[in-house]
Amino acid sequence: MPNTIQQIMHERKSVRKYKEDVVIPREKLQALLENAISAPSSSNMQPWRFIVIDDQQVKKELRPIANDQEQVETSSAIIAVLGDLEMYKNSEQIYNTNYEKGYMPRELADLMIKNSLSMYGSLPEDIIKNIVHFDAGLVSMQIMLLAKEMGYDTVPMGGFDKAKFAEKFNLPKNEVPIILIAIGEAAAPAYGSSRLPLEQITKFI
Repeated sequence: MPNTIQQIMHERKSVRKYKEDVVIPREKLQALLENAISAPSSSNMQPWRFIVIDDQQVKKELRPIANDQEQVETSSAIIAVLGDLEMYKNSEQIYNTNYEKGYMPRELADLMIKNSLSMYGSLPEDIIKNIVHFDAGLVSMQIMLLAKEMGYDTVPMGGFDKAKFAEKFNLPKNEVPIILIAIGEAAAPAYGSSRLPLEQITKFI
């Protein structure tokens, strides 16, 4: 099992072939998500929401919604990462907790609550969607790195019918599906993948 952040980053691959008899205990999946949600987010609004699908029949039903990708059905579980377009409505809970834990004075907590409700509540939906998609990407990467540290493999999937997913899982209007992450144990090695040279993609100014 990799034990340094660099090893984990370089050994993580997008695995599409999984051992079908591997069951990941829900306690481990809960621990994975508990650690993953330490990810940063815009104004600490934490817009991510999760649906963990480990029931075999439900995974089978999800497969056609996800472009018939084999790993949807054969992996141990699918972690669906959603975005809450009304995440700012949790600002009181978030900043009051920050105050109670001694992370900030009362005056700052009150100011952050006021500003969050005012600013996010007035933004157009497309801007809010950009924010929650960005933040969902941050937490998704943490999920995949933590999974590798735990000895599991993953693959992120953006190719699925989001409208059908929302319908199947009865999502409220304020929750949008963003990414599906398959998790399990690899049945076959993933392909290696090259990266563009750093000098081609980086400028120091």
